[in-house]
Amino acid sequence: MKAGRREWTGLAVLSLTTLLMSLDVSVLYLALPQLSRDLGADATQQLWIMDIYSFMLAGFLVTMGNLGDRIGRRRLLLIGAGAFGVASVLAAYSTSPEMLIAMRAVLGVAGATLMPSSMALIRTMFKDPRQMGSAIGLWFSCFLGGMAVGPLVGGVLLEHFWWGSAFLLGVPFMVLLLALGPALLPEYRTPQSGPLDLVSVAMSLAAILPVIYGIKSLARDGFHLLPVVLIVAGAVVGIAFVQRQRELDSPLLDLRLFAGKTFSSMLAMMLLTGIVMAGISLMTSIYLQTVKGLSPLHAGLWLVPQNIAMIAGLMAGPALARRFRTSHLMAVGLLVAAGGCLMLTRLDASSSVTLLVGGLSLSAVGIALPMSLGNSLIMTSVPEEKAGSAAALNETGGEFGVALGVAVLGALGSAVYRATLPDLRSHGITGSAADQARESLNGAMEVSARIPAAADLVNAAKESFTTGLNAVAWAGVAAFIGIAVLALVSYRNVVSPVAGDATDPDAPESPAAPDAEPARA
Repeated sequence: MKAGRREWTGLAVLSLTTLLMSLDVSVLYLALPQLSRDLGADATQQLWIMDIYSFMLAGFLVTMGNLGDRIGRRRLLLIGAGAFGVASVLAAYSTSPEMLIAMRAVLGVAGATLMPSSMALIRTMFKDPRQMGSAIGLWFSCFLGGMAVGPLVGGVLLEHFWWGSAFLLGVPFMVLLLALGPALLPEYRTPQSGPLDLVSVAMSLAAILPVIYGIKSLARDGFHLLPVVLIVAGAVVGIAFVQRQRELDSPLLDLRLFAGKTFSSMLAMMLLTGIVMAGISLMTSIYLQTVKGLSPLHAGLWLVPQNIAMIAGLMAGPALARRFRTSHLMAVGLLVAAGGCLMLTRLDASSSVTLLVGGLSLSAVGIALPMSLGNSLIMTSVPEEKAGSAAALNETGGEFGVALGVAVLGALGSAVYRATLPDLRSHGITGSAADQARESLNGAMEVSARIPAAADLVNAAKESFTTGLNAVAWAGVAAFIGIAVLALVSYRNVVSPVAGDATDPDAPESPAAPDAEPARA
């Protein structure tokens, strides 16, 4: 059944909300210095202001995806929108770092209700596979659009208003969602789904949060014992969590979802792609600001073409899927992404920024092709009553991909930087100053500013950092070629739903499926 005006208007409301969520996150990076001065936030508090949102988002995605399937996706979406709006206002008028951290935590929990509920509702609203593929592409493009225009909007806001204006951007759109959602969005919930297992909720948080925190700590501060202990503890709890889900009649996480080859393979591909792009984004962002000396705003503007390229790829994917085989289109896209990474291996400290922008844009348009098909494949490869849980797992994988990419590929770049840095004794640098210079490019620049004899260290350090970026880009080339092979093998007999009706023969059957009906609005 084809979607009509009501469904497309509802999609516009969902997409605008998603755009404002991503814009809100990207603007915060520019607002951090100003709000830190006004609130008196120290370095540790600044880190928590930035990180607590992603911690809470990652921790609650699985719970909120399942909860939406149980109590109604529209209901949970509207609850989350109300909480997001109220927390945004309170964050804007925070009077202390602790208050802002608390509100950012609430925003993370609210964000966890919005993302999976939105994608699951798209599955409910758009029954036609081709329309659903286009709808998901538009929805995700708006998320990327927010990331693209965030630096520009943030720069204008912070030039004319106080830092709290960054948090107020999304409030009008959350009000719009609350006003129009009941009329435009259908309700869907799984009947007879059983009570929410609170023990499983606690175990999922105890598994995800320590692992995410530990990975980010290792990426930021290097190796030390506490984050390793937290990662191990989280993994142990995760194993216990999985065992509990096997024993429950109504689990928080239905492990049968992973029995579908289409679903599990696509999650793996999305995770690996996220790892590569997160690591490359980290290194190129530092390159622009430190090697090239650009301000955060100007660096952000140079990254806008990358987001535009990805949006173009997302919009082109469904149309191309009607002409080419799914596995071939995915593989070609991933090889194009590998070509973009290959361009980044040619960078040096004196290269034009256009070479970097070209490589990033090529990689972005390349990964957009499998992503445009992948989200649709994930949503159609599971029973409709499990769509919220599937969307939540997809989002959780994205959060882990970012954390792992920053940690693993960031560590690779740092190791190459230290290995290729010239002998510091020849620059008259020893002791703690040498340790600081070896730690990072910023450290080398600070040492060079203090020690006149080490003035020429800066150029050498920039070249070493760029060599580290090259190594990360080579890792991206290898990874994308490997993922392309995985796509060819995993999807050789799969037809993308955006190319026509398709089902995954390996998709798990759900005993609740025959009884699952859309709830009346």
